[in-house]
Amino acid sequence: MIDRPSLTIGIEEEYLIVDRESRDLVREPCPAFHERLEALLGQRATREYLQCQVEVGTGIHRSVPAARGELAELRAGVAAAAAEFGYAPIAASTHPFARWREQTHTRKPRYDELRADLGLAVRRLLICGCHVHVGIEDEDLRIDLMNQAAYFLPHLLALSSSSPYWEGEDTQLASYRLTVFDALPRTGLPDPLASFGEYRRLVDQLVGAGCIEDATKIWWDIRPSAKFPTLEQRVTDVCSRLEDAATIAALFQSLMGFLFRLRSRNQRWRIYPATLIRENRWRAQRYGVGGKLVDHGRAVLAPLPDLIEELIDLLSEEAEVLGCHAELTHARRIAAGGTSADRQRAAHAEAVAAGAGPEAALRAVVDRLIEEFTAI
Repeated sequence: MIDRPSLTIGIEEEYLIVDRESRDLVREPCPAFHERLEALLGQRATREYLQCQVEVGTGIHRSVPAARGELAELRAGVAAAAAEFGYAPIAASTHPFARWREQTHTRKPRYDELRADLGLAVRRLLICGCHVHVGIEDEDLRIDLMNQAAYFLPHLLALSSSSPYWEGEDTQLASYRLTVFDALPRTGLPDPLASFGEYRRLVDQLVGAGCIEDATKIWWDIRPSAKFPTLEQRVTDVCSRLEDAATIAALFQSLMGFLFRLRSRNQRWRIYPATLIRENRWRAQRYGVGGKLVDHGRAVLAPLPDLIEELIDLLSEEAEVLGCHAELTHARRIAAGGTSADRQRAAHAEAVAAGAGPEAALRAVVDRLIEEFTAI
């Protein structure tokens, strides 16, 4: 019998830095901004691929409320540093109107190599995500739970959606981010694998053939972390509101506990064909919480709020044990009230109704995102 995993939690978020006057991205933040950020947050805040981006990462926490507390501190620190230079951070997976061709990448050997290797696909990577790590020490258990958890990734994606706009246009998608990210190799759903050994053989073959340097270049929606004894979900957009980010973390942590509990009872979640999971992934990407996903157990389309209600019932026992029941049940409010994608569209519509032109309406969307980031 495998020992119960620690189920510790860590959260990584990527933010965009905007100019408060123009609301456009700050293409090359001044060096003093990053120096100030390091002074406030140390190595918990780092530069990302594009210079207009910042990534933050919490430490290891036993509970979602504790991780949420540190994430609030990190958001406050980024906002404080940005304010000193006339900037502001937003937590959205795309900027409402910025153009990717005008951005510059951060000069690091890793990023220089990515640009040379992946060409235009990586140059237009003007997107931000949220990654949640859950501690699962046993390597084979990590793979087993990864296989089963893939079913639920579209539900998390729908709840997190924050990227409806691209270069000033409403894409009609709730998460346009994945459309951009999926142009990279080794993305999407993971291969169903029988063991950690099989995963290592897959990585070793790619490394040995000269395709990648290491496992960090496998960018699946969910993967064994190459750096930590964790399972890392990467499918979600970054949530504009802190409370929504905590809910995504609670869902993922509780899901890991639930799937382990099934295993301890000699049960497991059914593994469905990847095509069926990809159908829900697309539907979540397209419609967010306003659409329907396939309930594969019944083979029918079901409204997302109904599926989230079922998911809350499924995970409530684990969430109580883990101390994140309040964060878990907040998913009900997201499903009913909408995500950042819905609120961005609402802000745009309100501005247009008030007489704003196209550019001013998009700036109003940025203003709403700035407000939500600092409402912590």
